[in-house]
Order: sequence, then C-alpha cells, then structure tokens
Amino acid sequence: MSQSVLLVKPEHPWKLTPKDLITDLLGALFTVVATLAIVGFSPLKGKLGFALTLIFMSIITATAVSWIKKDRKAAVNSSTTVLVYIAASFVIIALASVLYEIIRLGASQLSPGAMFTQDMSQTASESELTEGGLIHAVIGTAYIVTFATVLSTPIGILTALYIVEVKGRFAGLVRFFVQAMSGVPSIVAGLFIFAVWMVQLGNAYSAIAGAFALTVLMIPTVARTSEEVLKLIPSDLREAGLALGATQWRTVAMVVIPAARSGLITAVILGIARVVGETAPLLLTIGGADAINLNPTQGNMSAFPYYVWKNLLIGSENAISRAWQGVFVLMVIVFIFFALARYFGAAKGSRRK
Repeated sequence: MSQSVLLVKPEHPWKLTPKDLITDLLGALFTVVATLAIVGFSPLKGKLGFALTLIFMSIITATAVSWIKKDRKAAVNSSTTVLVYIAASFVIIALASVLYEIIRLGASQLSPGAMFTQDMSQTASESELTEGGLIHAVIGTAYIVTFATVLSTPIGILTALYIVEVKGRFAGLVRFFVQAMSGVPSIVAGLFIFAVWMVQLGNAYSAIAGAFALTVLMIPTVARTSEEVLKLIPSDLREAGLALGATQWRTVAMVVIPAARSGLITAVILGIARVVGETAPLLLTIGGADAINLNPTQGNMSAFPYYVWKNLLIGSENAISRAWQGVFVLMVIVFIFFALARYFGAAKGSRRK
C-alpha cells in the first residue's frame, strides 16, 4: 500500500502585506492630523497637550483599525500593545535624557590627563577645570565598593542557600528579615555603623567604615536576587546528584552553584548597582578628603558620591562642572565593570557561540 505525501506550503500570518502596510500608514497619518487639529482648535496647547492628545488618538486609532479589520479581541490586543509601546517609550526617553545630560555636562570639558593623575589637595573647586582631578575619589570608591562586595557576597549567597537549599527551621524568619532590610533607608545604615563602629567602638572615619555601611545595604539585594536565581534551577539536577550518592552540600557546590553562576554574578552586580551611588551612608562614615589616602583602615577617605555632593554644595560654576564630571566618570566606570562582569559571568557555551 503506497502512501502519498502532501506538501503543504507553510503560511505566515505575521507577514506584512501591502494592504496592511497601507492601512497602518493611513492610520498613522490620521492620528497625526487629528492630533494637530485637536491641539490647534482646543485649549490643549503646548508640548504636554500634544503628547497627551497623541497618546489618546494612537490608542483610539489602533483599536478602531483592528476592530474593523478583525474583531474585538484584536482591538483589545492592539490597544494594549500601544500602551506597552507608550510605557516603553517613556522609559527610553527618560533614560536617554539622563544619559544625554550627563554626557553633555560631564564630558564637554573633560581633561583625562590631569583628572586621573591629580587630586584636589592643592586645588580649590572654583579653580579652572584643567587644574586638579578626582583620582582620590576613584581610589576611595574602589576601596569601599571592593570591601563591601567581598563582605556582602558570601553572606548574601549563603543566606539564599539556607533559604532555598537547606530550608531550615528559621528559613521563614531569615527571609522576613532580608525583606525587611531591603526597605531600610540608606541613612539608617550609615547611622547604624556610625553609632556602633565609630561611637561605641571608638573607630575613626575610614574606608572600612563606609564599606560596612554599604554592606548593610548590599546584603539584602544579593540575598533576594540569589534566592530567585536558585529557585530557577530544576529540581532534577539536585535529585540526580543525590541519586549518584553525593551529599546535599556536595550537590549544591558541584551542581547547583555552577548552574546558577551567571545569575549569582548578576545578583552581585545588582548589589553593587544598589550601593555604588549612595551618598548618605558615606557622609557619616568616610569623613571625606581632598587628598589621596591609600590606607583604607585609617584616615578620611573620598568617594565619587562625596565628591559630587561637595562640589554641588559649593555651587560655583566650575564646582558644578566638576560634579558633572564626577557623575560622568562614575557612569563610565560602572558601565565598564558591568560589561566585564556580564562577559565573564556568561556561560562558556554561549561565549563560544
């Protein structure tokens, strides 16, 4: 008995046809014309009125066109899609505006030669921008963020392992405290370290004190993100390790953590992003300095948030320009760090591809 094979040409319902293209162009043209007409003959004047009217008309037009072409469900889908695009455009516009202002005000008068070789110990903030630099802030930020990362990373990951893998008697209580710490204001963390480390124990301003304050803020972010990452690891991997005779902690160390490596590195990155720009805890713990201090355990220390805050507080034109330069350099350093962390945190197979 012979069998005949029927070749069916696959259909592509998502393919844009000339008719659909013309309909979409006419709908966009109607939206623009109707928006201009409403703004021109109504009290809705200015950029805000134009934007609100354009959003409203875009939703109405997309919904009407989809309803006429298809049905009510397609109309609801179109209106929801337009709302999603509008929300995404608001985020993109805000981000682009912030980046534009930082680049425009921070990179316009940047002098890398002096900026990364000099400090402000012999230069006033009101001096010319070619004099002085922020190398002291670079060193201080590196010290503080590095120590905070070293302290908070093992604590946060071990806390997540206890909640997800061990599931001990106090797992719920630990999760509750981690979530409560996530809402602690940054100034409270600074006051806590100031009261305990400096007042009660008698220590002075230093980079270590600032790192302790940032650690308090960084631990809950690392712990909560690591917890969600560990929950994504399939239970089959754990069961396979246990079936081969491995103990629970050996399975966690040899199977679970390598499988979640990229996510755990992302958790650390999010923790760093949470604290790298914090100003209030550092004002209470590092003391601030205009000179380079290579000793993180003793003496006042500077950092990018303190550098920006101090120059903005002075308020002169050159001081404000220095503050914008500090913001720009901090943004570039964080971007480079994040790019390197994402590259080294990616799976080996994905990098080979």
